Amino acid sequence: MLEKIIILDFGSQTTQLIGRRIRELNQYCEILPYNKFPEETKGIKGVILSGSPYSVYDPEAFKVDLSNIRKRFPILGICYGAQYMVYSKGGKVEPAKSREYGRAVISVVEPGDDLMHGIADGSQIWMSHGDTITQVPNYFKRIASTKDVELAAYKIEGEKTWGVQFHPEVFHTLDGHLLLENFLRICECKRDWSPASFVESTVAELKRQIGKEKVILALSGGVDSSVAAVLLHRAIGRNLVCIFVDHGLLRKNEFENVMHDYEHFELNIIGVNVKDRFYKALKGVSEPEEKRKIIGKNFIDVFEEEAKKIRNVKWLAQGTIYPDIIESLSITGTTIKSHHNVGGLPEQMNLKLCEPLRLLFKDEVRQVGYELGMMHHLIKRHPFPGPGLAVRILGEITPEKVRILQDADAVFIDGLKEWNLYDKIWQAGTILLPVQSVGVMGDERTYENAVALRAVTSTDAMTADWAQLPYDFLAKVSNDIINKVKGINRVVYDISSKPPSTIEWE
Repeated sequence: MLEKIIILDFGSQTTQLIGRRIRELNQYCEILPYNKFPEETKGIKGVILSGSPYSVYDPEAFKVDLSNIRKRFPILGICYGAQYMVYSKGGKVEPAKSREYGRAVISVVEPGDDLMHGIADGSQIWMSHGDTITQVPNYFKRIASTKDVELAAYKIEGEKTWGVQFHPEVFHTLDGHLLLENFLRICECKRDWSPASFVESTVAELKRQIGKEKVILALSGGVDSSVAAVLLHRAIGRNLVCIFVDHGLLRKNEFENVMHDYEHFELNIIGVNVKDRFYKALKGVSEPEEKRKIIGKNFIDVFEEEAKKIRNVKWLAQGTIYPDIIESLSITGTTIKSHHNVGGLPEQMNLKLCEPLRLLFKDEVRQVGYELGMMHHLIKRHPFPGPGLAVRILGEITPEKVRILQDADAVFIDGLKEWNLYDKIWQAGTILLPVQSVGVMGDERTYENAVALRAVTSTDAMTADWAQLPYDFLAKVSNDIINKVKGINRVVYDISSKPPSTIEWE
């Protein structure tokens, strides 16, 4: 049974960062909505309660009965999680006299406490809250303070339960890594999570789950589906059939390049050209979510049709990863954006779903790829959205718009590789804007399309910063696109970070 830490998500922007930090400590963990604690508790070693955008006393605040986990598992409440445990037991949480955001210095009141072990007085922490705990029940014991917050951390006597009003998961809490490590020690975790252990356990589970049945895989050429394919191939060999769909929304020459890349894998690969089908289905559609859903439905339809041509196919495999799951549905049930490989299968589909990477972050997928012996250029390939260029053409999709964007994007990506910038970027792409602008080429006035270049740096796609590319590189790429790509006379560069912006424009 795989040991794990459960992180209950109350809506904090840093919940995923908690998960990343726990994984970095070689401990497997899962992030679940605050009200979805598993009925099956085997393997659960401890529980972390995340922060939240709400105050605990707000009518809309997320509330849950913790009596089924208190005293059964070690618990660490972070910010809202700490305040909620106090509030739900009759303590007081009130608006702070001065909202505390940013750096603070901690004073350890109980240096012998297991959670505070090794954390020195004066260590820097990171606060991000407008409320503070003003009164606790008698059995809540203060273990740390700051200048402005008396109860910066506490322990509940008689049980392995702690709360901290600061954020140990963020970089600016200098001993946050140590605090989380202390919590894992309290949970008696083995901390044996690694790419090698993931490969070993996943291959064994796939063999058990699938047996001798056949699997059809949605292969895109990206790192996620590539790693999923190699992982499945190691488990079931020739019973895996990969389907690579050319929906007409791939990058320039991508279909041919991907098919060539996979020759050495000895995989069963079927290439399917259905460009006209997708263009027809998308004709006249401009709304981003509708485009995604149309593409998702057609993907499923194609897989279903191809599966019928292959005898005894029982499974559909996909390269879904953790950020896909998290972004597809928030804890409030509000869709942020749908992914063609997330959210369930149509009722009429007679295939079971296999997603061997669904609990991995992107950088972990790459580590698994290296563990599997995959080629560098496949593993380091930039993420590419499932709907392809459809979400980089703002507005209606036409074959001519696809041609313009493919040509412009090829100039940008090739330029990044030529300037040795490609591997320094998390993701890059070109967006065709639904505007035209006036320009001058030679002695003639032009009125043509504008494109935006997008390049970001990131670790796991949950947050991202715009890449500060060299000015001379941007100048050359802009000039090359305008000179070489018919239909474009203006290039801009997107300098938005995530959050508040997303990496893709749609």
